[in-house]
Amino acid sequence: MPMLAAGMWPSAIRAQAPGRSVTLIAPFTPGGAADIAARTFAAHAMKHMGPDPQAIVVENRAGASGAIGTQYVARARPDGQTLLLARVAASAILPAIDARTPYQIDDFTWLGLLDENPYVICVRADSPYKDLPALLAAIRAEPGTLNFATSGPATILDLGVRQMLASAGLPIDAAQALPFRGGGEALMALLSGQAQFGGNNLGDMMGAIRNGQVRALVVTGEARLPELRGVPTAAEAGIAPLSQMAGWNALAGPAGMTEEMVEFWSRVIAATGRDREWLAATRRIGSVPRVTDGATARAHVAAQIELYRGLARQLNLG
Repeated sequence: MPMLAAGMWPSAIRAQAPGRSVTLIAPFTPGGAADIAARTFAAHAMKHMGPDPQAIVVENRAGASGAIGTQYVARARPDGQTLLLARVAASAILPAIDARTPYQIDDFTWLGLLDENPYVICVRADSPYKDLPALLAAIRAEPGTLNFATSGPATILDLGVRQMLASAGLPIDAAQALPFRGGGEALMALLSGQAQFGGNNLGDMMGAIRNGQVRALVVTGEARLPELRGVPTAAEAGIAPLSQMAGWNALAGPAGMTEEMVEFWSRVIAATGRDREWLAATRRIGSVPRVTDGATARAHVAAQIELYRGLARQLNLG
């Protein structure tokens, strides 16, 4: 469906459109998957905001596995001016495994999913570990010796590695976690040699993979990715439980947004999801476009919370 011309925008939607710039909170550090997805959305969504579009300004509020920025949006005015680039760590994992999380799913108005992001285990390009069996063999030979970079204990970067270890019959603490504030910092730790390997969103890693800086050993998904034909899936690598790991991006606002404002942002998300330039940009960063309405997004987040609640029990994470 083509973008609506200025005169074709319903007057009710024009009246409800934000009257000043919109702040889109990315709850992790600049350069990571959340930041890249937020800026990609912001750059293309403005084209679909009607005759007088306002700027979408991305603001990074990192810390506490994404909880700081996520809580900020939960407490914001529900006027459609402050939105959240919701991520699996802060919006699903934390509520699932940490009773101290200061927000829950109903503290947000869910506007839509944007995309999903496969999970990938990588080493530096000059690493002696040429494939996943070699890495697991090294961990098994000297437990506690190798370090991996994470973005905190309640994030997919951390849980994915622990799921990999458990799936390979190793203790979940057989490698040492080095926590950082976001996926971008975790990548830098891998590149600098602070960490010997890391599990990360493909969006964080794709540039370094293409540039030959890191080597992907395994990736999640039902089938091999076109961009990574030589990289086995988790099931092919014999660690099928890792397949359930995947990042995702969703758009949300504070609870209590008006129906008119929800309708406005639903239209913007739907139109952006048909935008060929946004689709191409999203695929370039290693994500798979999956644009939905708000009800589907909320159901997805609820299912993810149950998934990680069960995973926490399986891995004995208190």
